[in-house]
Amino acid sequence: MRYLVLLLTLAFLSSHTFANTDLDALKLQVRELQTKVGGNNLKLGVDFRSEVNQIDYTMADGSKHTQDSLLANRLWINMGYKYNSNLTFKGKLSYYKMYGQDMGNTTGATNQNFDWVASSNPNSDKMRVKEAYLLYTSEGLFGMKSLPWIFSVGRRPSTGGMLANHRNGDAKAASPLAHNINMEFDGVSITFQLDKLIPVQGMDFKICAGRGTTAASPRFSSTGTDYIDNATSPKASDLIGFIFTPYNNGQYLAKLNMFVGKNLIGNAGADTMADDIYGNPNGTFYDFGDMSGGAFSFEVSGIGDMINDFLDDTTFFASYAWSKTDPTGSSLGRMLGSPDKESGASYWFGLTFPIYLVDGDRFGFEYNHGDKYWRSFTYGEDTLAGQKLGTRGSAIEFYYNVPLIDKALTAQIRFTQMKYDFAGSNGFFGDYGTPMTMAEAVTKSKGGMVAEEAQIIRASLRYNY
Repeated sequence: MRYLVLLLTLAFLSSHTFANTDLDALKLQVRELQTKVGGNNLKLGVDFRSEVNQIDYTMADGSKHTQDSLLANRLWINMGYKYNSNLTFKGKLSYYKMYGQDMGNTTGATNQNFDWVASSNPNSDKMRVKEAYLLYTSEGLFGMKSLPWIFSVGRRPSTGGMLANHRNGDAKAASPLAHNINMEFDGVSITFQLDKLIPVQGMDFKICAGRGTTAASPRFSSTGTDYIDNATSPKASDLIGFIFTPYNNGQYLAKLNMFVGKNLIGNAGADTMADDIYGNPNGTFYDFGDMSGGAFSFEVSGIGDMINDFLDDTTFFASYAWSKTDPTGSSLGRMLGSPDKESGASYWFGLTFPIYLVDGDRFGFEYNHGDKYWRSFTYGEDTLAGQKLGTRGSAIEFYYNVPLIDKALTAQIRFTQMKYDFAGSNGFFGDYGTPMTMAEAVTKSKGGMVAEEAQIIRASLRYNY
């Protein structure tokens, strides 16, 4: 195709007189020709995964629930087009579905269609937009060549971020720190590459803002006021924060993020699974307040300085994250089941290394722990038994990633176990996020139907090219 484009370009140009043609006109002619022969189009990539999961739950009352073989296919179509050195578009379409089960047609299956997770969990046979955003790169802010910057807007890559890429088998992490941000949302960011201004390797500063929900009435509303603020819905949920990279030399990487989330939603169920305390059906959302938080994550890719091949190929990471609620103070002020400001924290560390059974293989171990009021935005995490990093208790994980045909076809076996000290790890920000102990869960109206332990084993094949 490249040779065909070249020959057609030469033929096209040879038929024109260049004496009175400036460079811009020549570029335009070449671009028009490229478009005609298909050379000026989106570049596509395929990321396909087929998996089998075994899921086991032990409830607070001692009962057990099992899914022996949940089979699913996940397909990502990656898109990209670079218009010039400054302007790029990127996108990702997602299909994730169980074998023989369309969850989009399942009665009562509403939360799985929530915008934060719609393409991150097995859903229907629909292809969904997981990412669609543009990047604009400038050589310098206001003409300052010493301070390059990058602007981005759209449905940003906000899952599979720093440190979660290891368990996912991805060489490169996405934008966020996965310890407290791992879910889909639309937003905007601007990054300043400070290492061009300050002599510290890899230093940069990114400002991020996103919107998780919008309070708008639907099209063809009965009042004729389409898309105005919907008085029956919670206020728009927004998030703003920053990511600071103080150092990154390729071996040592450190990142810090801090954020504030506004008008966060949840259910007012008074710790029950029935209708809420206002008589509305289970699942009705309300605005419960705000939350702030942050995380500091550190990664070492290669321990020591050329000690031996094994340590050179070993990666260690550690992360600490925190959260603090700020309830509205109204009758719906029980944020995470409490009317008071509550602080939570979590720590996470892991190790990945080769075991040399197959060239390029990697074995990983991870541990994370969260306390009573720990809350993260990790609803889009790639774990079908719940969000591992949202665990109020302890979670362990082992995984083995092995290339079968170069890096195009890989296999993974992964075991994840979460032991909950408190319920509500997978709830939103209202009463269903109340951190009850297992004993409290048995004595209260939920009757012990709260998971005390969850574990999942997943085996998968993945084609990525």
